[in-house]
Amino acid sequence: MSSDSIGAMIPIFAIMIPIVAIIMGMGIGMLAIYLDYRRKSETFKAYHAERMAAIEKGIELPPLPENLAQPVGRQPMLRSETPASRRRHSGLILLLIGLAITVAMWGMDIPAFWWGLLPVALGLANLISSFLETPPREKNRTTPADGERPPDL
Repeated sequence: MSSDSIGAMIPIFAIMIPIVAIIMGMGIGMLAIYLDYRRKSETFKAYHAERMAAIEKGIELPPLPENLAQPVGRQPMLRSETPASRRRHSGLILLLIGLAITVAMWGMDIPAFWWGLLPVALGLANLISSFLETPPREKNRTTPADGERPPDL
């Protein structure tokens, strides 16, 4: 190939890259939705078949699991993990990312460094809302008696 033919192909690649990126991005999202649907469908079919077999045999129905319809990628929450603690974690992450972006752009004398304050504001909002949502802990907590479940924090 000569340099003229390569130079003529550059505008074509410049147009193709965003098109391919958009199609691939949408395709990956659609594939994830389809695979999640298929997993849920097969899981529901398996539980339905199990329950129908139990009904036919006269066996007591097993309870359905709590995380039956949970989205893909969502791990079951730990006992100590609450939505407020998740919000607190994401707030800290956003706050630190925003500070890093702001300091980096300010250090490079980029006049739009204040755009880094957007994730800082979102992080602070998450932190404040998580602290407002979390009830205050009891100062004089008693230990649970034998057989009692300790209170969730």
